[in-house]
Amino acid sequence: MKKICALIVSVLMTLFVGAQDIHWSQFNDNPIFQNPGNTGNFNGDLRLVGNFRDQWRAVSVPFQTFSVSADGKLYNFRNLGLGGLFSHDVTGDGKLRTIELQANVAYLLKLTKDSTHTISPGINLGMNHRQVNWDAFMFGNQYNGQYYDPSMPTNELYSTDRKTNFSIGMGVSYRYLIGKRKTLEAGVGVFNLNRPNQGFYNVVIHRDIRTNIFAKLYYPIGIDWDIIPSFQLSFQGKYREIVVGSSVRYTIVNRLAKYAAVYGGIWYRAVDAAYLTIGADYQQWFVGLSYDMNFSTLTKASRVRGGFEIAVRYILFRFKPKKIVHRICPDYI
Repeated sequence: MKKICALIVSVLMTLFVGAQDIHWSQFNDNPIFQNPGNTGNFNGDLRLVGNFRDQWRAVSVPFQTFSVSADGKLYNFRNLGLGGLFSHDVTGDGKLRTIELQANVAYLLKLTKDSTHTISPGINLGMNHRQVNWDAFMFGNQYNGQYYDPSMPTNELYSTDRKTNFSIGMGVSYRYLIGKRKTLEAGVGVFNLNRPNQGFYNVVIHRDIRTNIFAKLYYPIGIDWDIIPSFQLSFQGKYREIVVGSSVRYTIVNRLAKYAAVYGGIWYRAVDAAYLTIGADYQQWFVGLSYDMNFSTLTKASRVRGGFEIAVRYILFRFKPKKIVHRICPDYI
């Protein structure tokens, strides 16, 4: 009975949990996945971001998610941001594999002449490919009365083991430069507006629209200390995710073209988990680590252990040489 219950949990987690979009604990460190309006909206020219998440290792086969993204501004058209994201996700015993390619376009609008208030609408276009290994599952029809026989037919009526579809989304982000080291950022994004079919069976199963709302505040609490509270709300079908928390940043050095800072934070995901984050800035580099502690009804299996996540970011600044005007003196002077 224990093996049968474990099998049922594994199948359900693969088929139903995997039906939702992927999510990140360090949501502020995957900006163009969070909102298309964040594309190109940063201090610099090119932003490279990598994220990796490993979860549910204590429950079943680990669920692993990896993504890389790049975004920036056009050299001759600085208000236009372009970006792309690749993500790869594998979940459960059936190795449900999800591969996504996304492209974002955003445009920065100044609401005031001094750029104190800016707004950035964006569009997201994506390709989603899913496939599952049905041979990795065990079905009741393969029990011959005495033992499990994998050679017996499953009698399942799935029509395919892979599905590719396209999606469209849009979003808008807002930034308010309150003062020195004081900045408010917020945004709303909606994804899967066309509700693509993702069903492996003959029945059409539409991918639910995902709505994402976030806000983040940078606020100084000392000479070298800043607090960065934020929240994110995600809604997709019956799925709800509410995350609130804060990081604290301590600036080690910020002078003579040298910059270094460290971060520490605590976060709460409603009815699911709490997690800790640490991170560090060094020049254009950022590295963040987090670990989830599961407090949901799955704790009997997870034993509080949730998932590990790492985020890496690098921002490139183009070298802008000074324009030197040479004056030519006439020969007769």
